[in-house]
Amino acid sequence: MELHFTGVIIAVSTFFIIGLCHPLVIKMEYYTGTKYWWTFLLIGLACLGCAFFVGDVVWSSLLGVTGASFLWGIGELFAQKKRVQKGWFPMNPKRKDEYEPIDPDETLCPVHHGKSIYALNREQNSPSSKSKEQAES
Repeated sequence: MELHFTGVIIAVSTFFIIGLCHPLVIKMEYYTGTKYWWTFLLIGLACLGCAFFVGDVVWSSLLGVTGASFLWGIGELFAQKKRVQKGWFPMNPKRKDEYEPIDPDETLCPVHHGKSIYALNREQNSPSSKSKEQAES
């Protein structure tokens, strides 16, 4: 019986690439904020572009995963800023003038602004909203 390790190598490597990008986003936001988000864009696009030209399946896959992780990291970088504003992560005291306080129920989505779906559900299920519904009927 012949064993093929390609899938396992790609899976374990993907796990490590994603695991390395997470603290990279946290450190980058802490030290530089979101002003260098474009570096994630350039690295991500470069990795994805190179993946097209690499013939080996493992290396091409790893370049693709790395590129996709860096592109995903752009959104995470902006979400990380909101996590800091909410007090979930430490704020760099040298850059505290860059942060504005936000509502704890603010969504972390970098595109959508407003309350998170959890806050909206909590409001709908609160006793005060149920009593308003009963009063209206």
